[in-house]
Amino acid sequence: MTPLLRKLLGMNWLLVVITILLTGFGVLAVYSATYFRTNEYWEKQLVWATGGLGVFFVVSILHYRWVKWAALPLYVISIILTALTYTSLGQEHGGAKCWLRLPGIGTFQPSQMAIVAAILTVGLFLCHFQKMHPILKLGCIGSIIGGPMLLTLKQPDFGMTLVWIPVMLAMLFISGLPKRHMIAIFLIGASLLPLVMNFGLKPYQRARLITFLDPDIDPQGTSYAITQALIAIGSGGFSGKGFKATGTQVEQGFVPGTTVHTDYIFTAIGEQWGFIGGVLLISAFAALLLACLFSAHKAADEYGLIIAAGFTTQIFFHVYQNVGMTIAIMPITGLPLPLVSYGGTFLLMIMFALGLINSIWIHRKEVT
Repeated sequence: MTPLLRKLLGMNWLLVVITILLTGFGVLAVYSATYFRTNEYWEKQLVWATGGLGVFFVVSILHYRWVKWAALPLYVISIILTALTYTSLGQEHGGAKCWLRLPGIGTFQPSQMAIVAAILTVGLFLCHFQKMHPILKLGCIGSIIGGPMLLTLKQPDFGMTLVWIPVMLAMLFISGLPKRHMIAIFLIGASLLPLVMNFGLKPYQRARLITFLDPDIDPQGTSYAITQALIAIGSGGFSGKGFKATGTQVEQGFVPGTTVHTDYIFTAIGEQWGFIGGVLLISAFAALLLACLFSAHKAADEYGLIIAAGFTTQIFFHVYQNVGMTIAIMPITGLPLPLVSYGGTFLLMIMFALGLINSIWIHRKEVT
């Protein structure tokens, strides 16, 4: 048996199957949410999904330890590209200037690349400096993630900034950071929260947090989108109104057409597929996360364990936040649903991350 065939047969097939199913369902969901207005979105999503699956399988075959050599260059490039969003090359979307248009390449979101590069870089640091004093280690990691986090917050993209927190905490926990230091991080973060809310957020972002706590304060303004999302999901009932159903909240435009295929894709799914569809989708994500955690558990070295934990936490937080904001258990932050929401940059980055996790599984028996 050739090494390539052995790797193909030795994949984490639960991870592979769920990834393919969720990606295919994502194209279908984008189509059902936008076909009555335009074919542009689902056709682009199909192209990105095809390319993303190609990235997934290529990265799966490659040995994940090779990314150690690419971690620092990717980290530096991602910071430079994120900084370029503040120039004339940057484009605003949804109130945040977080997109970058490069001639001949197109538009993409460099902050998505930044967090992937940071996971690889922090994982590398934690593996090489295991015996460093925890306080000094926290200071070094803070210097690594501080730059891209501040650049992302200033765009302002509060949702993407939030993703960094659980991801880095998970990586620190897995690497063995003492519990007293984890508690100290939580306390310091809680004490800084009022400062971030008052000085780090735009007025419309603070309004979103306020309306999350009191939805009735501005029902025709800031609370309108979430109210309509709840109505749409609730109207889906147990089994939904059906695929491509007419006369829905989504079709009539009550759910904003500019975000229904990105931030509010779960709203369209809940309305058309109902409670059953929502439960099945969340169950699929649960299976994907379990497959990722199992790959992390079987990792051949600490680097594989740490980066797998980081990527798994990133996916979990995106799922929890995206679904949570559409059912009013989380504030609106504009995070996409992995593999399902419309968007090329995030889809490719998640496919890259899942490919690395699959590679960790494939090479789990190799002795370091």
